[in-house]
Amino acid sequence: MSDTVAANGRTGRRRRSRAVAVAGAVVLAAGAATVAAVGFGESGTTTPTTADLPPNTAQVTRQTMLDTEEVAGDLGYGAEITLVGRIAGVITKVPPAGDVIGRGRPIYRVDDAPVVLMYGDVAAYRTLGPGVTGADVRQLEGNLRALGYGGFTVNRTYTWATAAAVRRWQGDLGLSQTGRVELGRVLFAAGAIRVATVTAGVNQSTGGGQEVLRYTGTGRQVSARLEVSQQRLARQAVEVRVQVPDGKEVTGRVERVHTVVEQPTDQGSQAETWIETAISLGDPAAAAGIDAAVVTVAFTSAERRDVLSVPVAALVALAEGGYGVEVVEGSTTHYLEVETGLYAGGRVEVTGDGLTEGMTVGMPR
Repeated sequence: MSDTVAANGRTGRRRRSRAVAVAGAVVLAAGAATVAAVGFGESGTTTPTTADLPPNTAQVTRQTMLDTEEVAGDLGYGAEITLVGRIAGVITKVPPAGDVIGRGRPIYRVDDAPVVLMYGDVAAYRTLGPGVTGADVRQLEGNLRALGYGGFTVNRTYTWATAAAVRRWQGDLGLSQTGRVELGRVLFAAGAIRVATVTAGVNQSTGGGQEVLRYTGTGRQVSARLEVSQQRLARQAVEVRVQVPDGKEVTGRVERVHTVVEQPTDQGSQAETWIETAISLGDPAAAAGIDAAVVTVAFTSAERRDVLSVPVAALVALAEGGYGVEVVEGSTTHYLEVETGLYAGGRVEVTGDGLTEGMTVGMPR
């Protein structure tokens, strides 16, 4: 068979194959496509032909490709923490829901004496007084210093100098000047708190560990649940994209990841396991004025930087196996074998001998 006949035969095969590709081209989640089938010669490319140019074309581009998965998230103030009453007496004042309280300020009052907020990571778990040592002592002394009370060294030991500063602090708050900080008088939290719900009322007795209120941090954050099969996405410190209700997209950062097991509510049902993520917003102002809302969180499952890509529909299935693209050069075309990589956003990463940025490739109708 002459070269001309062979080329015409290939042209005919391309015409028929392209019609099949247009009718049945689909992009699969795994990254496959139904495309035309052609054969290569020994050189790895077909002989150029001037007949039957593709109906549409696209460019080979160089870019960073991101494979993302989107899940619904809840925008709010984060998980609520319960504050229980440990000072015995009658509640005489509680804050309103939504109130923001900072260091040194009263949270609620028992027998008209305040329970006060201080900052720290170690929870209050004992009465502090002279002779006591530990990280909680250093934490208390650091807060006293920040509130303007000095005359002691900030360390792990509660000295008589510390007690003197405590008496001055107690006097300013209208408390008995004992020099000791009783358990329950101070709440240590990571920072300022926002009152979420008040569960105890004025005139109610407290002191036995009953719930008084629930609080959160003051910063907006997003909580998003992932299925266990998506656990690869939930990595601490990775960046995500968050779309807030007004359509604006902001950068977020995964701060915490933990597993949640939900027990079934119906007899005979199985417990469900989820991956819970807590996400901070890079621009908190984007959520200004929004107390709670449903948002969209885009997790990046794969990233490929500075790679060549083409639309998935440009791929051609080769008779020998694998894929190629139909390169258009003026009024002629030829096929070039390629290796595929990441599929994302309707495009596919491609590499191949002779493939360059800016090349024009054929596309179906």
